[in-house]
Amino acid sequence: MHKEIDKLAWLYIQDGKLLSARSKNKTLFYLPGGKREVGESDEQALIREIKEEISVNLIPNSIQYVETFSAPADGKSSDTIVKLTCYFADFKGELCPDAEIEEIDFIGYENRTLCSLGSIKVMEWLKNQQLMS
Repeated sequence: MHKEIDKLAWLYIQDGKLLSARSKNKTLFYLPGGKREVGESDEQALIREIKEEISVNLIPNSIQYVETFSAPADGKSSDTIVKLTCYFADFKGELCPDAEIEEIDFIGYENRTLCSLGSIKVMEWLKNQQLMS
């Protein structure tokens, strides 16, 4: 039986590269976002997580569902899957790492090995959709 980590993720692409975040004391980059708190909608949780992690305000009426992906969870037992429900959204503010985030960067498909398995799966889909170069 698989364990599932249910996460929301914000997809923001600039110049063909995907915004990615790296937590303190971690080596891999992942998609910014996180888990819902009790009673939160996807939109509410995504807005809160992005504000906490990278200091910007997502614009609620711009949030658009993209796709949901599943991949092996990094650093967990082999039976643990991460489910990433992904959204596009516009934002206000300046991108800046905050809370547990040590670094943010725009990562191109050619550098996908710097990312988590879930992020790589999303990048492959984005490349197939011609949204990443």
